[in-house]
Amino acid sequence: MKLDIALAESSPLVLSALSEMFEKDGRFSILSTTSTAEAFLQTVITVPAQVAIMDWHLPTLGAEKLMHIVREQELDMRIVICTQTASSELAKRSMAAGAAGYYSHDQPTETLLSTVMDVADGKMIFPYLDIRDLRDPLQSLTKTEKALLLSLALGKSNKELASDHNISINTVKFHLRNLYEKLAVRNRTQAIAYYYSSLNSGSVQTN
Repeated sequence: MKLDIALAESSPLVLSALSEMFEKDGRFSILSTTSTAEAFLQTVITVPAQVAIMDWHLPTLGAEKLMHIVREQELDMRIVICTQTASSELAKRSMAAGAAGYYSHDQPTETLLSTVMDVADGKMIFPYLDIRDLRDPLQSLTKTEKALLLSLALGKSNKELASDHNISINTVKFHLRNLYEKLAVRNRTQAIAYYYSSLNSGSVQTN
């Protein structure tokens, strides 16, 4: 089964090159190609992709703001941010905004293909960061992920999480997978332990 992807790139030349690269690889199916944040958002709401490859400087909103909107829409889609040159700062900002992967065009093109596959498999791919070494991984959580973490700490099941937050169980699993990766834990028990440890240290705000 092919992986459904969406391409969002401001440069026509780069967009064309990316389209050709993914079309030649039998593992992928391109659902959409867009060159603005607005067009991307309209498209993925109608035809959601599993993974989006997004230009950091996508006009006019920019990828950072666009990702916050995507998360608010609760779209079950993982995002790989692309930049022209490597930047640990942009990688941090990308992850904080909700991206699951980061790629710079000065890396081999094969790296982008493998990054997209890894991200689709639930991994967090940030080659210029060690996620476990970030000072406060809680800051990288989206609003929904933070809310789910709090509910987890109250002992809620996935079914209860879906009901309480008005989302599907599959969407709950999607957010929890992201949450576990960002906190560098393997399961809900470890996530709950992390939450209470952070609460005791003052990292978590309870109001």
